[in-house]
Amino acid sequence: PSPDLVCFHSETNREAVATAVQRVAGMLQRSDQLDKVEQYRRREARKKASVEARLKAAIQSQLDGVRTGLSQLHNALRDVKDIQNSLADVSKDWRQSINTIENLKDVKDAVVQHSQLASAVENLKNIFSVPEIVADTQVLIEQAELLEAHRKLMDLECSRDDLMYEQYRMDSKNTHDMNLIRNYFGAVQGLSDDLAKQLWMVLQRAMGTVRRDPTMLVSVVRIIEREEKIDRRMLDRKKQTGFIPPSRPKCWKEKMFEVLEGTVTTRIEGSQSVTREADKMWMVRLLEITRKYVLDDLIVVKNLMVQCFPPHYNTFDRFFKLYHNAVSMRVQELAAEDLEANEIVSLLTWVLNTYKSVEMMSHPELLTEYDIHLMDPLLPQNVVDELLSKYVQTFTSNITGWLRKALETDKKDWFKETEPEADQDGYYQTTLPAIVFQMFEQNLQVAAQIDETFKEEVLKLCLKQMNSFLIRYREEAIAYKEDHLRDRQLPQCYVQYMIAIINNCHTFKESINSLKKKYFKSTEPTQNDAAIERTLNDVAKDGCQFLLDEVFLDLEHHLSELLTRKWLTGTHAVDTICVTVEDYFNDFAKIKKPFNTEMTSEAHRRVVVEYIKAVMQKRITFKNADERREGADRMIKEAEQFKFLFRKLTAVSGEETDRLCDAIAAIAEVFKLTDPTLLYLEVSTLVSKYPDIREEHIVALLAVRGDASREMKQMIIETLNQNKPSYAGNTQPIFKDITVPTVTMTSMSSSMAATANKLLK
Repeated sequence: PSPDLVCFHSETNREAVATAVQRVAGMLQRSDQLDKVEQYRRREARKKASVEARLKAAIQSQLDGVRTGLSQLHNALRDVKDIQNSLADVSKDWRQSINTIENLKDVKDAVVQHSQLASAVENLKNIFSVPEIVADTQVLIEQAELLEAHRKLMDLECSRDDLMYEQYRMDSKNTHDMNLIRNYFGAVQGLSDDLAKQLWMVLQRAMGTVRRDPTMLVSVVRIIEREEKIDRRMLDRKKQTGFIPPSRPKCWKEKMFEVLEGTVTTRIEGSQSVTREADKMWMVRLLEITRKYVLDDLIVVKNLMVQCFPPHYNTFDRFFKLYHNAVSMRVQELAAEDLEANEIVSLLTWVLNTYKSVEMMSHPELLTEYDIHLMDPLLPQNVVDELLSKYVQTFTSNITGWLRKALETDKKDWFKETEPEADQDGYYQTTLPAIVFQMFEQNLQVAAQIDETFKEEVLKLCLKQMNSFLIRYREEAIAYKEDHLRDRQLPQCYVQYMIAIINNCHTFKESINSLKKKYFKSTEPTQNDAAIERTLNDVAKDGCQFLLDEVFLDLEHHLSELLTRKWLTGTHAVDTICVTVEDYFNDFAKIKKPFNTEMTSEAHRRVVVEYIKAVMQKRITFKNADERREGADRMIKEAEQFKFLFRKLTAVSGEETDRLCDAIAAIAEVFKLTDPTLLYLEVSTLVSKYPDIREEHIVALLAVRGDASREMKQMIIETLNQNKPSYAGNTQPIFKDITVPTVTMTSMSSSMAATANKLLK
């Protein structure tokens, strides 16, 4: 053994001895354990014997494995030598057979020729019977026996394609033989085309066919599916060999979908049975027919046609999209036409609402299959905006014309000899407000069918046009009054129709508020509200003023008699005035509130003002105390008459009513005073009650009284100027609008001439 091995063994022995010493020391730590030494020795001997036995077994097993491996290596070596010898023999044989293989080319050509002849023999029966099969197939096509006709066509095409393929394999450049085969089977292509025409005809009538004879449609689909499989097989062979038969691929499946698309488009386009010239409602009729066709067809597709096509066709989805696209193209064509306003609304209402409603594409039977909201809109938004803009322009032009025509018609009624109609409460009115707002209502209802935003836009447009219309209405009312003033006998019912004009303003206000409440979500006022309100108030105010002018034209003569010598000696002027006013106000009772109340108040004020004007015009100068007393008593009596009259007309006893008439009584008290020294106090009382009275009014009153000296007048005026009360403006002024006539040069000359005549006499 080598030194290293000896060293390894000695090291191992030392480690074993050390380990044994440690084990013995561990077992003999106490003195009583010495009695068990023999027992420990036997146990350790058994363990040693066991370990040695296992070691021997392991070594024996390793030796057996090595022996087996050596045996297999010897066998493998012998096999390698045998294979090497065999390969040498094969190589030797191959070198000797090269010339023999080259001599087998003729055999190879014979094999190819044999294959072609075998194919020809196999198709010999079909080849000789081609004319007969072509004729039979043609008859079957004409008799609509499509499946049988297609079977015979496939046999003919198979025979032709096999022959051409074998010819291609033998000599792909031999076009003469290829053309010979193609010409012999030339009628086959015609049969294929005729059969295709029959298939497309059935597909074009698919909606009717599936109801009447669904098996026919199923046959068509089966034929197309067969052709698709043949197309795929031919294309695969082309990749391998480069050969593909004539007219392949036929792509009949793709053509089928084109035909179905054309059928849907034709069905949608064919729904227009009327034109604008024949029927003004042509758009509504066209859209309704389209809706019915589309809905009926899609229900048929769902319930019947889906069963005739393979599931992977997704038949319903495909038809749903086809109809959607066809309808979209049709409505875009309609939108491009020169449409009228009502036609635009009909189209947009149908596109934006009806199309997606349960009446059409969201019908319960369709909704479970497809959601229309996933599709693109029928009309692009820019087209919708253009149509809405065009509608607004047309509507603006139309409504201007409608309003003008309505006003012209109403104006003609103003000149009728019969009174205007009255409402259920007896108030006079014309049909103008009803016509105008019926017009607005109809257009707003139409606009509401499109969408809420457009509806509000149309409402704002209506209000804008309303403002312009009311301005013209006011102008026509003024012209009506001026025509009447040229001849007060005409029109005969001027007062009644002017009352109706005033009442129309109230009706207009109510109708506008009703429209806004119904069609306008926001409660905020629009930019036209204030202008409309102002114009309506102006029209009503003008009408009331015109009627009062009419009253006072009749009272003019009687008012001129007030505070004259004739009046003082006894006249019925005030009685006539009261009767005339009451008679007019019997008609004015047909004016709606608040205009009738305002008009009564204004009439009362004007009567009092005219009366006081008569005083200020100094038509009379009282000569003595008796005349002053008599005149004052008459004034007080007439003030009571006015007070009674207007209490009766207003049906209330208001403070303002009494205050107006009390102004006449207060002036009468100034005239009635017998003691001139107390005149200042009486005038002061008058001024305190009516602070709008001016200096010229007091001068005129003192002049009518007739007994006030120049010094007294001067003193009263100066004292009042110093102590004049301020006007708070809480009550309606009376004297503010009353002017005192000034003395002109002509009147002074006349007065001087009269004085000179008296002196001469």
